[in-house]
This record gives sequence, structure tokens and C-alpha cells, in this order.
Amino acid sequence: MIFAALGDETRLRLVAILCGGGALSISQLTLGTDISRQAVTKHLRVLAQAGLVRDAKLGRERLWAFEPGRLAEARRSLEVISQQWDHALGQLQAFVES
Repeated sequence: MIFAALGDETRLRLVAILCGGGALSISQLTLGTDISRQAVTKHLRVLAQAGLVRDAKLGRERLWAFEPGRLAEARRSLEVISQQWDHALGQLQAFVES
């Protein structure tokens, strides 16, 4: 689910913005873009379901922040897959050379 969530350009951009530090409101996240607040809200919900962002209510606003734990978990998974591929390719190379 995390890779599907990050596969969208808008969601990836939102994560990049939120990685800059601090929690931001929907209006801050849409500032200077042509994306509607409703669209950003939908994208943030997908990111929240993937565990990449979290929200907190502050007065009438909802502030969104990056949640690094899930991304670190995905990175570890990719490292394991990478090691498995390296091993498989090494075996293939040894077989071909013998």
C-alpha cells in the first residue's frame, strides 16, 4: 500500500513538502498550487491509510505531518529485495561462467 500511495505524483509532492519539517494545514499545502483543497484532502487520506502522514486537530484546522516510520520500513523491505536479487544474479553469473 505504501508504494501505491507514493506512486502518485501529487502524493509524492505532498510527502516531500511535509518532510521539510513541521505540520501544515490544507491551506498551507495548497498555497501556490492549482490543486483544490478537496483534492489535497483526498490525497492526504490515502497517505494516512498507508501510514505516511498523520493529522491532528488544532482549533478549527487539521494539521498534517510526515510519519517517517512507515517509509523506513519500506526502505528496509527494498534493501532485503535488493540483497536477494544480488544473490540470485551472483548465482546466475557463477553458473554461466562454469
